[in-house]
Amino acid sequence: MALIKASNLKLGYEGKTVVENLNFTVNNGDYLCIVGENGSGKTTLMKTILHLNSPISGKIETGECLKPSEIGYLPQQTEVQRDFPASVWEIVLSGNLGGGGLLPFYTKEQKEKARKNLKKMGIADLRGQSYRELSGGQQQRVLLARALCATTKMLLLDEPVSGLDPVVTAEMYSTIEALNKEGITVIMISHDMKAALKYATHILQIGKDIFFGTKAEYLKYREENGI
Repeated sequence: MALIKASNLKLGYEGKTVVENLNFTVNNGDYLCIVGENGSGKTTLMKTILHLNSPISGKIETGECLKPSEIGYLPQQTEVQRDFPASVWEIVLSGNLGGGGLLPFYTKEQKEKARKNLKKMGIADLRGQSYRELSGGQQQRVLLARALCATTKMLLLDEPVSGLDPVVTAEMYSTIEALNKEGITVIMISHDMKAALKYATHILQIGKDIFFGTKAEYLKYREENGI
């Protein structure tokens, strides 16, 4: 079974439908980019995958080998979140909470996982610094390290390069690509069509016109429809 399978999915909030007739699958190792205009339902879909929202109708199934608590999530940041007064170490370590049950402390294994992910993201030297004092790119690496503490299987990324300069953006895309090549399945919301077509294996376009398929199929679809 696919890691995620959506069938005739209708999504919305406060009684308003934002997108319907969604059908797609995500298999192990895929790199799926979700594209569409603002308000088309991209973030609503991501929250539904995380079981934070319920669909209006249809269903979204998670494969037996993937629990919702095993999905790492990097949300789009608000200004308030960027000013969060915690240390880098505290934030990265908190990524273990989803799989830690009700334990009031972190285990030796969880602390080691946090250390490894700080090193993997190239931010081990920032461990003791305050999150609010970091650059935008450093903050995103902290949040990615946190997400990796929650999973070795799937990452959900909501506009992970939003507000970053071109150099840092390229570095972040390269990091995400490397994680995908290591075997982590990636689902990413992006307004950056150029990057989506460069890195993704599959594209899900939602909004007035819906498309799901491989990158090659999407390029053909765009050509046929003059997009």
